[in-house]
Amino acid sequence: MPSTLATPVHSELVIKKSRFIGCVQPVPDRASAQAVVDALWQAHPGARHVCWALMAGGQSAAVDDGEPGGTAGRPMLEVLRHQDLEGVLATVVRYFGGVKLGAGGLVRAYTDAVAQALLGATKVPLQRMRPLRCTVPYALEGLVRRELSAAGAALGEVRHGAQVEFDFSLAEPSAAAFVARLSDTGQGRVGWLPGNA
Repeated sequence: MPSTLATPVHSELVIKKSRFIGCVQPVPDRASAQAVVDALWQAHPGARHVCWALMAGGQSAAVDDGEPGGTAGRPMLEVLRHQDLEGVLATVVRYFGGVKLGAGGLVRAYTDAVAQALLGATKVPLQRMRPLRCTVPYALEGLVRRELSAAGAALGEVRHGAQVEFDFSLAEPSAAAFVARLSDTGQGRVGWLPGNA
């Protein structure tokens, strides 16, 4: 089962006078990853490279940032893939020490920087979320909001028309019980839209 990380974790390696500062952290998408990389450039203006890899479904990426092709981003991505991580960004800031490491040395350095950071990381199992949609009379809006909050649901769009329509998602294992409980509490006044109940 895929996991993500609870919090960012850092590592630091010095190899032939080059300094490699690694970090692994949870991020939801490529835009968030790019924001982290931009912030790293600002925090480390003297760095030669900020290489990164992102495991985030269809938004995954591997960036060598000027290192020889395939020596940084892809090996970092392979470490994340091998650990079955999802929604995780690995970054390595490199300060060049004046000694070239060669392609093999670079692959090992970037791989090790990410692997060292992961040794101290707390993994959190990812839960598959089930999207749901229901409609209720206005009189039940407060009740539904309280139930969603108590269940830890991720509330999406709420539309106010003839009735109140809620879009939300809930962890797959508890979705069926939640639908049954809300239907029962609503005494037949909760309408589940097709394919979601």
